[in-house]
Amino acid sequence: MQTMSFIRSCGLAAAAMVALAGPAMAGGTITGKIKFDGTAPKRATLDMAADPVCAAAHPSPALADDVVVNDGALQYAFVYLKSVPGTHAAPGEPSVINQQGCQYIPHIAGVQIGQPMKFTNSDQTLHNVHGMPKVNTPFNFAMPKFVKQKETKFTAEELMVAVKCDVHPWMAGYIGVLPHPFFAVSGADGSFKIENIPAGEYDVVVWQEKLGAKEAKVKVDEGGSATADFNYAG
Repeated sequence: MQTMSFIRSCGLAAAAMVALAGPAMAGGTITGKIKFDGTAPKRATLDMAADPVCAAAHPSPALADDVVVNDGALQYAFVYLKSVPGTHAAPGEPSVINQQGCQYIPHIAGVQIGQPMKFTNSDQTLHNVHGMPKVNTPFNFAMPKFVKQKETKFTAEELMVAVKCDVHPWMAGYIGVLPHPFFAVSGADGSFKIENIPAGEYDVVVWQEKLGAKEAKVKVDEGGSATADFNYAG
């Protein structure tokens, strides 16, 4: 009888703790589009003749990815929340940049502090990944055609980390390193989506390597959605 009373008491105590904790807060979402008004700059043609493997990967001439505009939509813009309260555990799943056709795919990537940053090599030629952070520790590792992946990690926030290949000078990209997972890269249609955001007011920042940065203030309600569109002028 005493045992049953004890179990019943423990059950009531646990239920009371759950009631005090309350339901889990639903995260919100920010979506938007990055647009380019005016005449888009012409993308430079990449001369890959120095490496036949690279040249053979592109039946049509490869183009630079520093400013990519598709019907007024700006691709490869890095969008992030400037400050998010609390601590956010880094995921174990890596952020990935592939070396394919002697270009970085994607051209712009984001990673959380402590999250693995993986570089893969889909090309049958030598690459080297030369990271040039100013806050984090620089890195430079060779990736011959038989080395298919390498990983590194960042220990501090840094926007943005330049990456290049010393073997192929046209290869260039950037990595945004943040203490939280609330970031995105605009797609071919200029759109982006950041999910599971705690309710609050935020400064949303968009960064583009040639066109600079822009900011907007956005309020996110619990479980709600908000919009942040940005326009660059040509």
